[in-house]
Amino acid sequence: MCRFCITIGLVISVLTLPLYVSLNNPRNLVPPFTSSIIPALSLQSISSFDVVSINGRVHVLVAGKSNNSNNPPSLHYLFSDDLGGHWSLPVEVASDANLTASRGNDVQIAAVNNNLVALWQTQGELPNMGPIASRFSHDGGKTWHPSPNPAIDNNGDQSHIDLIADNKGYFHAVWLADPEENGYQSLRYARSVDGGEHWQASLTLDDSTCSCCWNTLALSSTNVLSVLYRDMVPRDMALIQSFDQGSTWQRAGVVGDFKWQFDGCPHNGGGLAIAGDGAYYASVWTGQAGLAGLYTLSSANQGKIWDEPKVRGGKTANHSDIAAISQRVVMVWDEREPDGMAVFFAISNNGGQTWSTPVHLSTTGKFATHPRVVSTPQGFLSMWTEKQGNQAALWVVKKLD
Repeated sequence: MCRFCITIGLVISVLTLPLYVSLNNPRNLVPPFTSSIIPALSLQSISSFDVVSINGRVHVLVAGKSNNSNNPPSLHYLFSDDLGGHWSLPVEVASDANLTASRGNDVQIAAVNNNLVALWQTQGELPNMGPIASRFSHDGGKTWHPSPNPAIDNNGDQSHIDLIADNKGYFHAVWLADPEENGYQSLRYARSVDGGEHWQASLTLDDSTCSCCWNTLALSSTNVLSVLYRDMVPRDMALIQSFDQGSTWQRAGVVGDFKWQFDGCPHNGGGLAIAGDGAYYASVWTGQAGLAGLYTLSSANQGKIWDEPKVRGGKTANHSDIAAISQRVVMVWDEREPDGMAVFFAISNNGGQTWSTPVHLSTTGKFATHPRVVSTPQGFLSMWTEKQGNQAALWVVKKLD
């Protein structure tokens, strides 16, 4: 255990009694032990977060407001090497009065070796739209430095960013940009080959996309780069890929051919995971009449052909994420209940062919939303935000197996 780390409680199984950690005294266990909420930060309210797992280390970027209402929103970085059992002391990445990140349009972090990059959206001329801000670290997150907007050649607004690093050390970013000449939002891409200090000229991957759904990047063990995003016509999820570290791109096709015709904003992206054996897994949502709901799919040929979608969760299942370790696949999602919004998860041990009964994860009666899940050599870790009424939103972490 590194000397910068602090104990925040035992590793928590969803089948055992979880622990609550006090905001002001992270060493103080406060009864009753009813939730694994872990606000090991000087933030009173969490507005956004991102998580990535690389070589067993779980990296997290959290954004929110401090107890002092006069302070601007800030972003903090922390990590865990034991699946959330202990966390490093948080490091402030930036304090940004123009931060506009929210759940579903979250801050982003990626890591490779000691190089880390953080991206987030700032306020522009329109609500929830604005230019990207960028920071990088070359010392494992101890210090952070500003860098140019990846969309520097795309003046205007950017939103729904996603970020990933490959095993060559390149950082890849995608986002939705100002309307193209056809008047629609476009999916844009840029990469950094120097650890986030500079970004190469951006590319347009699709000049006509849905304007309000998050994008998801995934990387295979052979460095195939994939982007799952919501297309315009029809409003189904689509996959576009690069086999040369982002230099060129080609469309693979739709992920869930629902043929959903919709002129509006569903505010719902998807989850994409690539297992070590090369299998692709996706979680997607559609509003197609008679088929509306959340589905899982798998592909054995790099996303070219997908199996039949399998429905997951109840009628209000929404906002999903997915992760895989070989044939073991975990999916998380939120679902509306009479007394709030709940987070659920299910596990498949045979590559998504059959699934366990959904398990309720979040605190009953609270508003829990937009869960994330990552795989590590020690198992799966899920995170989300939840709140009670008008109270501040908290960050929740649970081990799933």
